[in-house]
Amino acid sequence: MTIKIVDFEDTSLQTPTWLDDEDLPPVAIDELQDSVVNLLIPAKLSNYEEKKTTKIWQRKVDLKTLFVHQNVLVHYSLKSVKHPQNDEIIGWTEKVDIENGKTDDLSMKRPPLPPQLASRGNPARIPFLPSNFAVEKVERITEAHANEKSFMGQRWLSRIAKLNIGLDFIEETEYSEPMFDDNLNIANSKTNRPQLNLRSGSNRNSLSLDEDPLIGMWGESDGKSQLQAAVVDEKDNSYILDKKALEDEIMVDLPKAPVLSISTHKPVVKSTVTEWVEIMDTSRPVEDFEKKVPNMAHKFPFELDTFQKLAILKLEEQAHVFVAAHTSAGKTVVAEYAIALSLKHCTRVVYTSPVKALSNQKYREFTRAFGDVGLITGDIQINTTASCLVMTTEILRSMLYYGADVIRDLEYVIFDEVHYINDTQRGYVWEEVLILLPSHCGIVMLSATVPNTLEFADWVGRTKKRMVYVVSTTKRPVGLCHYLYTGSGGKSKDNRYKIMGPEERFLLTGYTEACKSYLSKKAETFGPKNKFAKGNFRSPNQEKGMWVGLVDHLQRNDKLPVVVFILSRNRCDGVAESLTSLDLTTAKEKSRTHIFIQACLRKLSESDRKLPQVMTLQSLLSQGIGVHHSGILPILKEVVEMLFQLGLVKLLFATETFAVGVNMPARTVIFESITKYDGMNWRTLLPSEYIQMAGRAGRRGLDDTGTVIILCKKEVPASSDLVNMILGKPTKLSSQFRVTYATMLSLLRVTNLSIESMMKNSFREFGVQSKTSTVKIEMQNLSKLLSELERTPNYAFLSQFCEVASQYIQELTDIMPVILMQKTKEILPGKILVVCFEKYAFQLGVLLGYTGNRFEDFKVLVLEFDPNFYMVSPHITNKNLWYAIKSLARTQVYSSAYSNYPNHKVITIKSKHIVALTSAKYKGDCSAVLNDYDTRQHSKTKNTPPSPKCLQAVRELVQLSFTTNIGTTKIEFVNLTKGLKINRGEIMESLNRVAVLEKQLGWMGTPSNHFNFENEFPAVFERKQIEWKYNEMERMLSTEGMSLYPEYQKKLQVLKELRYIDSQQHVAIKGRVACELGKNELMITEIVFRNILTDLGPAEIAALLSCLVVEARIQLKTQQKLDKKLEDRIIEIQYVDQYLSELEKQFDVGTDDPLAQADRLNFGLVQVVYEWAKGKPFCEIINITDVQEGIIVHSIQKLHEVLMNVRDVAKIIGDPILQSKMDEASLAIKRDIVFAASLYTQDDVNLNF
Repeated sequence: MTIKIVDFEDTSLQTPTWLDDEDLPPVAIDELQDSVVNLLIPAKLSNYEEKKTTKIWQRKVDLKTLFVHQNVLVHYSLKSVKHPQNDEIIGWTEKVDIENGKTDDLSMKRPPLPPQLASRGNPARIPFLPSNFAVEKVERITEAHANEKSFMGQRWLSRIAKLNIGLDFIEETEYSEPMFDDNLNIANSKTNRPQLNLRSGSNRNSLSLDEDPLIGMWGESDGKSQLQAAVVDEKDNSYILDKKALEDEIMVDLPKAPVLSISTHKPVVKSTVTEWVEIMDTSRPVEDFEKKVPNMAHKFPFELDTFQKLAILKLEEQAHVFVAAHTSAGKTVVAEYAIALSLKHCTRVVYTSPVKALSNQKYREFTRAFGDVGLITGDIQINTTASCLVMTTEILRSMLYYGADVIRDLEYVIFDEVHYINDTQRGYVWEEVLILLPSHCGIVMLSATVPNTLEFADWVGRTKKRMVYVVSTTKRPVGLCHYLYTGSGGKSKDNRYKIMGPEERFLLTGYTEACKSYLSKKAETFGPKNKFAKGNFRSPNQEKGMWVGLVDHLQRNDKLPVVVFILSRNRCDGVAESLTSLDLTTAKEKSRTHIFIQACLRKLSESDRKLPQVMTLQSLLSQGIGVHHSGILPILKEVVEMLFQLGLVKLLFATETFAVGVNMPARTVIFESITKYDGMNWRTLLPSEYIQMAGRAGRRGLDDTGTVIILCKKEVPASSDLVNMILGKPTKLSSQFRVTYATMLSLLRVTNLSIESMMKNSFREFGVQSKTSTVKIEMQNLSKLLSELERTPNYAFLSQFCEVASQYIQELTDIMPVILMQKTKEILPGKILVVCFEKYAFQLGVLLGYTGNRFEDFKVLVLEFDPNFYMVSPHITNKNLWYAIKSLARTQVYSSAYSNYPNHKVITIKSKHIVALTSAKYKGDCSAVLNDYDTRQHSKTKNTPPSPKCLQAVRELVQLSFTTNIGTTKIEFVNLTKGLKINRGEIMESLNRVAVLEKQLGWMGTPSNHFNFENEFPAVFERKQIEWKYNEMERMLSTEGMSLYPEYQKKLQVLKELRYIDSQQHVAIKGRVACELGKNELMITEIVFRNILTDLGPAEIAALLSCLVVEARIQLKTQQKLDKKLEDRIIEIQYVDQYLSELEKQFDVGTDDPLAQADRLNFGLVQVVYEWAKGKPFCEIINITDVQEGIIVHSIQKLHEVLMNVRDVAKIIGDPILQSKMDEASLAIKRDIVFAASLYTQDDVNLNF
């Protein structure tokens, strides 16, 4: 009997030279236990001497083995088995050494982390098993049994997952050298091999126990193993998998209905929509709610709405709940009840928010309601052992990846503002978190009204394999009335016109009156001599008069407080500062405001309390005017928010970010403008954006209706724009999922989790995955249809021709738009083109002109020839491809047949339909030909004969096509690849493929000359058409068919090129470092490993790294003064950024991604951060830049997180000097007003004074 090593990737399969008898792997041989005890463990061993014995036996170290095989990651040790009564050692068992090797344990049974790491996790740990990955684990176990071999009557795994080397157990006295045939089957050839002496003292590495390795792994229950997955069939000694048992053990499904008091009551009426979603009926009241939930976990001082009661019922059943309702409708009630329920059950709950400011606000709110609440953000950790933890979604994501022990006790995860999944830069984080959550975690999603709640809930349900209950209501607690305001002060200050009421019907009368009022006022205000008339801009005095008149109008009509949304920070400041003459508060309110502000700012330094922004805003607040945007200092924003809640701010100028936060309603909301710049162009507000802000109007219990006013400063908006904006459908929830480098590296280090599975379970792939069963049925039908079709005599040749031709056409249409964008000078009217568009396949045409964008739509004159050529079999569905392939099969490529008087037509094509440019040119008047053709398309002039110029163009095109086909004229083509500036590897590969396919088509000659071509080609094409459809469906269901898979493969190439992973996709040290970084992972890793920071001081390091956190859209007007050392390092970092950018372009990563430039470097605050880290006060550093104070503070706070990440990186790579510098830099910047504690986290800030 022998055991041999099999390398499953080495085709030569020679016996490894590193293996000798002393190093053979463990074996399982009967009666070996006595030998182990006699050889390794003294017969009389006391319990106290047990610790002195050797428990781990490592293989002999041989560095050469690193080049020929992979190291086994899991290590084993011996553990004593003691008598339960007297602690006597009665045996020994083998266990996995967790500290040395067990890094891939996804179960909840693994040992916990130290207390200090319980809340945030450890980067060295891996996630807990997500519920949606459990099925894949069953499949892997099933596949693993295929690699098992029988040896000495027992089953042993011959190969470990992701390892290419395994064991082959052979019950023979002679050694058999394995050989691989073409199908990777092993054929044995016998050779002599020395026998293994099992009782020799030199074989101490060959340890095994005389018992089945599966026994005792999962414990016993009623005398039977809990895992009944492997059952031995006595007839053939093969393993039969019990699927149900596997699912019971691995799926970790929770009970469908926990034992609660409400289980005995009749369930609420609901309508099941899909397999995984139930839409709750909110139109009917909930009967006997108090009886169904007699002991509520949390009492509310008001009567609950129907949607709130339905959600609470499902929370009591521990179900997933998705609540979609308008702003201020009361969604927070559902979150509060989930928190209370978790506290009642002595479990944990996590509340996630999209922004840090909202986390701080919710922390204060929940602390007052529940007490045991903690807060975890990038720079704040308060009471991390609390039962309720408030955090941003990014923090929860890192906890999941790092295997934080908090996850073990989670009963609910609350996602507030889940519609943030639409955010282009951060939306993918929500998807990752939802995918990674273990099965025992309940999910509560709160969202504004969206049109596809069912679709999103269905994705969550399918992903988590649990029902999701959707509670959606379109009812607004306080109705809204929408107005247009055309006043400009003075007599017109009351010009407010109602265009829509709570019943949501557009009032045309009000709109018409608003238009008349605006036109009359415009004539008065902007006379012919008024220098501000151009562009309808008011002078500063006119602007101030308009605001004063509007505020007076609102004050007289009892419409205060009011929030004015101005979508520009500078405009907010400018308008507020121009209204210093307004005074909206009483003497008592001024006193309260002053006392409150002084209490909030008392912990600031004297210089910080005298900052210009602090003094200005303090003055405005005393008058009842506030400003709220990202340029305001964070502590001042919180002061404004709290004063607004107290009713001491009557007029608040804010940007869009104010609408994302706690419930801070006003009586009135004003839109200065309904147009917004989104980073690319100006556009009207989307319905979801408008409703999010307008929803702040109307205070529940205080106002009958909320007032929304749109200012008509430049013009009265079009009625269609107003209707679409106010009544239009909100933006659908759509996937922004993308595979980041950090995500890839985090999952590549885990054996049992794959990036492909993450992509497969994303919302982006939901449409395909949900149709899997339907697609498989259709594939079966197509397969059956293929088996019924007969093959023609020339099928082999024609089939190959169709395959090559279709690939050629596809490659050509993909690459031509890219090439033509660089050949703009060649694409001019009169140019003779070769087009491939519908039935005009590979025909010559004359470019007459363009429509719209020059490189979007081309007007081309083409000829129509033999009608019989255009006849298509009714079974052909892809007619465009039919025409193209059939044209390539003919000798006369550039015309379908000969005719003295062919018809002509002008077609509109895209750049992808141009397959070649010729050097020939029509020298006539192209515009005249185009105008003549367009004129003849009208019904009255359709019988008019073509003009002489048009006939001349047709005649020349016919002549060129005819002479080309008979060979008297040879067309010269423009070399489109000459002089191309190509920096994308994929384009070069595509050009090479086109060249190869052209040669293959040339070798095939002219298929139309084959016997019976006209009769056989339709049958062949019909069969190929079915095969292509079948292959496309097969690809769609495969990993390669996922939309993000090509991008993932490209990024893998980048990581390999950078040596973050090796050829086997094992994570290297650079990859481990990048795993620590959530953003800019490649850039920071390269900066550290290139030693760019080595000889710099803490202040200089902080200044340089600020380039990673400053928003790219910030443009500085002042020139920075930097020393040469910093300037040199800036050049080095720019070089690294350029290198990474070019590397990504080489592998075509992110070239079409609009976010590719989002993370570009910005060195605009290098001097500011340097001076701040050197100890200068904040009042001095704001004088060296024109960036607003709030932006500076926000950037430095984000910089602190980067410094902490680099510090952790220094620990990994063993650089104590760099680690020390990072700590010093962190201490240098973390001071004064920049890191002033949030008012929401301070107990001594009292709103009830």
